[in-house]
Amino acid sequence: MSDLVDTYLAHRFKWRPVDATFMGAEGHDHRLPPLEPGCIAAERAEIAALLEQVAADSAAHPHDRRMLRAELIVEQARLDSRPRQHNPAWLTGEAGFGVISLLLPQSAPWRTDAIAARLAAIPDFLADGRALLDDTPVPAGWVARAVAEAGVLALFLREDIRLHEAWDEAWAAPAAAAASAFDTFAASLAGQPDADPACGEAHLGLLLRELHELDLTPAEAMDAARAAFARCGEELEEMAREIEPGRSWQDQLAALAEVHPASAAEVPDSYRHWDAAARDAAEAHGLVTPERGYRLDYRALPPCFQRVAGPLYFLFYRSPPGLSAGQGSTYWIMAADDPAAHSTAMVKAIHAVHHGSVGHHTQNARARAAASRLGRIAATDCSMGLAFQGALTLVEGWACHVEDLLMEADDFYTPAEKLLLKSFERRNAASVLVDLGLHSGAWSMAECERFYAEEAGFAPARVHSEVVRNSMFPASRATYWLGVEGIRALRRRWTGSTRDFHDTLLSCGHVPLRLVEEEMAQAGCLS
Repeated sequence: MSDLVDTYLAHRFKWRPVDATFMGAEGHDHRLPPLEPGCIAAERAEIAALLEQVAADSAAHPHDRRMLRAELIVEQARLDSRPRQHNPAWLTGEAGFGVISLLLPQSAPWRTDAIAARLAAIPDFLADGRALLDDTPVPAGWVARAVAEAGVLALFLREDIRLHEAWDEAWAAPAAAAASAFDTFAASLAGQPDADPACGEAHLGLLLRELHELDLTPAEAMDAARAAFARCGEELEEMAREIEPGRSWQDQLAALAEVHPASAAEVPDSYRHWDAAARDAAEAHGLVTPERGYRLDYRALPPCFQRVAGPLYFLFYRSPPGLSAGQGSTYWIMAADDPAAHSTAMVKAIHAVHHGSVGHHTQNARARAAASRLGRIAATDCSMGLAFQGALTLVEGWACHVEDLLMEADDFYTPAEKLLLKSFERRNAASVLVDLGLHSGAWSMAECERFYAEEAGFAPARVHSEVVRNSMFPASRATYWLGVEGIRALRRRWTGSTRDFHDTLLSCGHVPLRLVEEEMAQAGCLS
């Protein structure tokens, strides 16, 4: 037996205790990350020691060793060049979700003392973070995001937290002090020197090679995505002609928004209906075994979270805490009182399939039985993204792949909804170009925004925030399309049934797709 994973998690939770809350680990809910002087060098020294332990450990599961090595190498490089502690949006995210994570259904029963402790810790945490940041140049988009998050979190702590069912008057004073600390932090960022958001080709190559275990160089990935973007555009035009000659695919997609529940009362039932229909269709057509034992509860977003949800990384579906998963998950229905916000096409493709039913929900349930311990928890949604971004090729690759997989179930999608799915594929190819183009230095932030708005067809209100997110997490958005392409390539080589392929794919848990390919090859399942 190996204690490698335990040693790593102790290290991880020491420096990122909010991750521990999201993963369901006990003993850290009262803390926020340490930010004392010298913390970056101290964490880096621990990583160097852990890398030696990974190299020497032959007893740990091979997937755990590979993922830990990659995670540590990449985190070491980040701490050298652009540590997370120098991102003001990481500071606001950790402070805000340090409290919010304890107010989500997955954290019940409510730990009022831990919530009070984290509220009380916010002023010192933000002050220490500001001192550590000092006058370090930071991309302007990251600063603007931090200021926006600080503003909405201050509002949440002054007003909306009181609407939570667990509200305790003992939180009033620390919540007020924390709200003032967010205001002070936001004001202090005025005049912060700007920095180039690109991570550079060397770091980008490291991420693709080590973290995601891809053979492609950034330039090769961009060439492939550019060809796919053009191909998808041609296919959209052809599909639109077949559905309704003389009407553009853009107009046909816009018309899908007009098909939605007739009233607010029907919105939750629409989600539940299509979730059940997707599971039944996948099973009846032998596509994948859907999860049925671990429940998914569709609920309207409570009033306490409604104003804070939009500006933050507040997800309608968040992966269950893998170390303490319970019997089911909650799926928030945003704007549940507005039926026009819930088009049937989007409910089916994004909510019922991509995230619910046979998408992330089934994927997360299967992951808990994976042989790799990290494979059970790597896709935990933390305050800004996945705990282990190296799993993205399989995690998001699967959820995007399964959207298209349901096209193999007769009559699940209408022809116009299949047109929507093709536009999703085109959008994912576009995101490869923006992600890798930005971080290789080929495109500026402004060029990325123009491409998203004018050529890729992103909603104008989403463009800026999407590019800022791309800038914070290099090579992450590219993995959606690259993951789907990798899964499709594996499926073409698979020698068994469709259902067995997808069930085997999910049985490995949240790991880089390359590790699944190796498992399948060793088992003699690939041609």
